[in-house]
Amino acid sequence: MEDTCCNEAKNVVEVSNDTDDCRLRFDGRKSDEIRNVSITRNFTKYAQGSVLIEMGNTKVICTAFVDDAVPPFIKGTGSGWISAEYSMIPSATLTRKKRDVNKGRVDGRSQEIQRLIGRSIRSVVDLEKLGERTIWIDCDVIQADGGTRTASITGAFVALADALYTLYKKGELKKMPVSSLLSAVSVGVVDGEVLLDVCYEEDSCAEVDTNVVMNNRGEFIEIQGTGEERPFSKKELEIILDYAEKGNRELMRLQRAVLGEVADSIIGCEYEREAIIATGNMHKLEEIRTMVSDLDFEIKSLKDVGLQDIEIVENGKTFEHNALIKARTIARATGKISIGDDSGIEVDALGKRPGIFSARYAGENATDEENRKKMFSELEGVPFEKRTARFVCVIAVVFPDGKEMLSRGIVEGKIDFEEKGENGFGYDCMFIPEGHEKTFGELSSEIKNSMSHRSRALEDMKTKLKAILDERTI
Repeated sequence: MEDTCCNEAKNVVEVSNDTDDCRLRFDGRKSDEIRNVSITRNFTKYAQGSVLIEMGNTKVICTAFVDDAVPPFIKGTGSGWISAEYSMIPSATLTRKKRDVNKGRVDGRSQEIQRLIGRSIRSVVDLEKLGERTIWIDCDVIQADGGTRTASITGAFVALADALYTLYKKGELKKMPVSSLLSAVSVGVVDGEVLLDVCYEEDSCAEVDTNVVMNNRGEFIEIQGTGEERPFSKKELEIILDYAEKGNRELMRLQRAVLGEVADSIIGCEYEREAIIATGNMHKLEEIRTMVSDLDFEIKSLKDVGLQDIEIVENGKTFEHNALIKARTIARATGKISIGDDSGIEVDALGKRPGIFSARYAGENATDEENRKKMFSELEGVPFEKRTARFVCVIAVVFPDGKEMLSRGIVEGKIDFEEKGENGFGYDCMFIPEGHEKTFGELSSEIKNSMSHRSRALEDMKTKLKAILDERTI
């Protein structure tokens, strides 16, 4: 999304796109380009949420009105409801359209569209958390130039978000009952070419007509596809869905921009794709950098941010607590995503000691050799089958808005009767991992790293981190 501007006085955000790889259409757009879009919030006075959405020459007023009553079929359930109505004013089209009231019924097209709007909006709202109230969504087309149903859904979501945020700020809702952003866009095939966001001139001669509703997680809510003049191929459908995803992401970026803190209350603020790791250990730093290298995510050291001399008191009682202490300390100091970790070995015959004291088991400044010597001494006479132990690593990630995440990696094994091997450090030469007959000190670095407690914790951290970044990035 480019060329975005904001008029704070009117609460307006406008967007236009520019791509370089598609031929121009009659209106100057390229095939994968949406029309200029403008969303004006607070467009009317009385509805809790109201929007004027303009997509090219299509203009729709969308309102969300809160009613403290529900339909009879859900009364007494504690759940709420969302209902939508859609119509065009008589002068919305080139030829005057008769009002439905004068025809004595809502025409079939309007019924189909308002049901689509209602289904789409309900898909991202937890109706139980809404409570026994109805949100009435009204979409009134004041000018039609193609894509009125998709513009209605995109605008209606913004109006709904404003209405629910009003209830939330008043304390009538404990939290925003919305799971994601939502938008819709049309894609057509004209003269064999797939076109995103078709206007009336294109829609009227389209061979294939589709409307695609999506959320910000890239999931499809509804796909309406019709071969108007001919069947369409799987390859065409793949292009249609690719274009629809591109267009919907642009529309949801616009929604996020215009909604501001309201959008943050739904999907959270968007995080910078960088983190500070609370360590001076370059090996550990490189290991984490390698693990997240495919996430477009930068890992910085304490030295990179001028905190190499910071003192962190690890006085926690668990691996989790110590990891959080490190990450929280750096997060407070930098305002960035911060990563801390703690690891050690637990021996069952020793009551899971040394645990968090693994590095100083034999004393505050004990060497690895002194720590191993003490463990051998305390395990003297304990048979091999009862020398069960595990390496544990816990990684904590703390985000700028206070969100916290923990990942734990464990390798089960047993403590041998003597030191074997010279690879690794600490307790590696006395620990035989489950499924092996050699100690970590005897195994190659490649084998050890592929199954280590740290690598397992890192893999879990990467999975969780990606999910959090993806759900907040459009």
